[in-house]
Amino acid sequence: MTIRSVSLVLGLALTGAVSAHDYPTSDRVEFVLECMRNHGGDYQYLYKCSCAIDAIAKDMAYDTYVESAAIARYQGMGGERAGVFRDPPQMKEEAKHYRALQASAFKQCGIDKKP
Repeated sequence: MTIRSVSLVLGLALTGAVSAHDYPTSDRVEFVLECMRNHGGDYQYLYKCSCAIDAIAKDMAYDTYVESAAIARYQGMGGERAGVFRDPPQMKEEAKHYRALQASAFKQCGIDKKP
């Protein structure tokens, strides 16, 4: 194998690894804004919440994040229709996994639980 082909293979491998868990900027911004709002809107949380979404993105593929975050959010809704997010064991497990990952990211980034 030549140096050029090794470089090409390595470059393609790294490109795939870097973009495997890339989240759209708009979703990152929405996460940060909601996180900041939930913590009093203090400017210091801009960096902390950005750190948290980066930590989540390292461990969870974007499509899984979208589904898991939605399930976790909708589990708190009342009513019969929201039962589809609350009752099935798979939904409960998905929300639990997301909340654990989020809690770990918050801890890693110095974010206290909601005030």
